[in-house]
This record gives sequence, C-alpha cells and structure tokens, in this order.
Amino acid sequence: MERLSKRNLCLVGLTLFSMFFGAGNLIFPPFLGAMAGANTWTAMVGFAVTAIGFPILGVIAVAKAGGLTSLAGRVHPVFAAVFTLLIYLSIGPCLAIPRTASTSFEMAVIPFLDGRIPAGTAQLLYSCLFFTIAFLVALKPDKLTDRLGKVLTPCLLTLIAILFIGCILKPASGYGGTSETYQNHPFVKGFLEGYLTMDTIAALNFGIIISLNISALGVKSESSIIKETIRAGLIAGGILLLVYAALAHIGAVTGGTFGYSENGAQTLNQMVRFLFGKAGLIMLAAIFFIACLNTCIGLISCCSRYFCTILPRIGYRAWAFLFAAVSLIIANAGLNRILEISVPVLNAIYPAAIVLILLSFLFRDGKRWRPVYVCSIALTGVTSIAMSLYQIGITPLGRVLNILPLHSLNLEWISPAVAGIVIGMVACARGMRAE
Repeated sequence: MERLSKRNLCLVGLTLFSMFFGAGNLIFPPFLGAMAGANTWTAMVGFAVTAIGFPILGVIAVAKAGGLTSLAGRVHPVFAAVFTLLIYLSIGPCLAIPRTASTSFEMAVIPFLDGRIPAGTAQLLYSCLFFTIAFLVALKPDKLTDRLGKVLTPCLLTLIAILFIGCILKPASGYGGTSETYQNHPFVKGFLEGYLTMDTIAALNFGIIISLNISALGVKSESSIIKETIRAGLIAGGILLLVYAALAHIGAVTGGTFGYSENGAQTLNQMVRFLFGKAGLIMLAAIFFIACLNTCIGLISCCSRYFCTILPRIGYRAWAFLFAAVSLIIANAGLNRILEISVPVLNAIYPAAIVLILLSFLFRDGKRWRPVYVCSIALTGVTSIAMSLYQIGITPLGRVLNILPLHSLNLEWISPAVAGIVIGMVACARGMRAE
C-alpha cells in the first residue's frame, strides 16, 4: 500500500496532534487572548508561525532526512550524536516527561484535595498511577494511533469543544482591554510566545514514532512513508490551529469578564467556573490529565525507540520502564533542581534546532552545502550557549550579547545564524570555482 486511507490518515494526524498538545499548549493561548484583548487575532497569527509552523516543518524535515541523526549529520557526525542525545534527554526524562505528571497533578488533583491527604503523598500516588498508565500504553509504540488517535484525543477535543461552545452560548462579555505588552506589536509578542512553547524540539523527536505508526498501517516504501508523514503533519497543524484559536477566544472573553489573570491556567479556571460551576473544575481536570498523558506517552515512546537503536542490548520495554521510573522519581523529588540544569541546555539547543530545520528546506543537498550547515550551526550554537550561560548568572557575557540585534527579545542568535549562512555560501562558491 502506497497511501493511507483517509480515515487512517486522520487518525495519524490526531495522534501527532495529541503528542504536541501538552499542558503548556493548553495554557499559552488562553493567556494570550486574555492579555491581547482586541489584538488577539493579530497576536495569534504570530503565535501560529512559531507554535505551529516551525513544529510541522520540523516533522517534515526529519521525515525527508530519514531521521534526526541523518539531518544533524549534515553538520558533522559528532555534532549529530551529541545534539540528538541532548534533545532526547532534555525533552524526555530530564524535563518534559516529569513535568507532564507534576503539571497535571497541580491542575487535576490539587483543587480537590482540601487538605484531607498530604500533598506529597497525593503526588506520589498520582505519579505512580500516571506513569503506570503511560508506560503500559507506550509499550506498543506502533499502536499509538489506536490508543491516542481513536480514544484519548477525541475525548480531549470533545471536552475542549464543549468549553468553546459553552463560551459562545453563554457569553460573559466582549473581549477585554489590551495589556501594555500587546498594544504596540501584537504579532511580534505572539511570535515570541509561540517560540517559548519549544514544540519545535519535540517535533524532531516525534517523527520516528509517526513513521513507525504509518508503517504499521501498511505503508512500506520509504518515499510513501515520508509523503504520509507530511500529510499527517499538515492535518495535525490544522487541528492545532483550530484548538489554539478556540482557546484564544475563550481567553479573550475571560479577560473581558474577569480582567487580567496571572497565567493561562487561572484564565481557564475562571471561565469553567463561570460556565459550569464545580462541574467545570472536573472537566478542566480531565482536559489537563488527558493532554499531559498523551504527551507523556509520546515522549516515552520516542525516547525509548531512539535509545533502543543506539543501545539495542537493552530492549524497548526496559528503556520505557527506565524512563517512566526515572521521571517518576524526578517529578516527586528533584524536578526543580533538574529544571535548573535542563532548561539552560534546552535554551542552548533550541536555536540550533530551528536553524537546522530551516536549512534543510533552503539547502536540501547536505553534502554540497555542508559549509553552510557548519558555519551557521557553529555561530548559532556559540551564541545560544552564551545566552544560556548569561541567563544562569555568568554576567560578563551580557556585554557581548548586548551588541547583537534583537537582544531585548532573546533572539540575538538570529544575526549570527544569518552571518553563518552567508559565510558558508561564500565558501561553497569558492569551492565550486576551484573545481
């Protein structure tokens, strides 16, 4: 079979959407709407570029390259090994997987405790249940389309749709006022908020599992798997756009009714209480639980699959159990400490991930344009590492970073990346003349 049926293609698209759509994706759009007010839709366009466009491009880039290691190998094999390892560790057991449990616990359990059970004990019990479910579902990565696409994701979308419809049928008020941060450049602000979701890095992980599920559905040729991955990515992007737009509208209406809130979770909390009373809190808890569980399952599957390929003596099941167990410990004992380490690492590799994805579309022949890849990634990497060191308190680097354009937006890596592309193109041109 060379193509998926429309039904199976939609299921794969839903599966990919569910892997992207975690707690952060649930919180950012409502908060954007609440703060942007009348400028919500301008800000949402910017948000969509970085929160939807970049991640979907990442899925396509990895699919076309034949994997993240192959894509990063256009720079250098050593870079590919280190870069890929850092991405899987930072977005997996060292950050994102533990946070799925801790975030869903805060949103789905804490509001119902009422002091009857100590929070620490409740979190441990909840985390054990959460990671047990995630581990059991992740044991068969080629069946995620059945578990996520057919069951969990439709439930999640139904709950979000009920919330959106309730907001329309029982309108609280019009959109609220525009906060100062969204008054002058709402598109840029939305662009930066989407950038902060860091879903582009997750996209580099998810390609391997999506390809596996497409293959399990009967598509066997490599070229056909790539095409179906791209189509599924576009479907996932379309669903993300609709859901983000609905959540932004909910946030904007909430802002008009209750004023500005501290974060997106508070924004959603205010609206569900207004629409459904205490029952709304149960619905919101279910939304956060399913969203976090989906992402957790996807990340455990991706990380286990990758490490199984580089250390095959340890089987997939063992890796999945290890990541679930380590994440359980971190979520309950050392999440704050691990965040202090993993977040700077994530900040350091994120710009390089974006540049690598864009280069794969601009310079498709990796061998011919290797100097472009090397120069741009090298300059981007040096700058982003300096940014991360500065953010953790190594202040002398601030004087250098202050010179670079877009420093105030934390996008100072862009100009070195462009400079690297130019230098690499000059080097390629000279090499071609010499030949």
